[in-house]
Amino acid sequence: MAAELHVELVAADRSVWSGEATLVVARTASGDIGVMPGHQPLLGVLESGPVTIRTVEGNTVVAAVHGGFISFADNKLSLLAEIAELADEIDVERAERALERAKSVTDGAAERRADVRLRAVSGR
Repeated sequence: MAAELHVELVAADRSVWSGEATLVVARTASGDIGVMPGHQPLLGVLESGPVTIRTVEGNTVVAAVHGGFISFADNKLSLLAEIAELADEIDVERAERALERAKSVTDGAAERRADVRLRAVSGR
């Protein structure tokens, strides 16, 4: 079993993150899943939620992901998201305002997107 896996996190408009990792945790339609080197092949639907990547250097990369697909085979993990942004790219104040605005107009989808962005920043 290899000690690392290659990860590609891609949004519809750009490559968000690429590198070697020891663990990736993502939310799927079937629940949260952790993928480590040597995991069984999988194909699943990504739900909105934070994706946590533990790099081979021991760092943690967190991204807010909204929809898409996850695929793993031959120690290569692909996260193909409709929307994805790294936690350090998120403007917290803007996300908080978006969450309040979505709550005030009862926009469930916008509220979920804003909530995921804030959870990614806080590491929850």
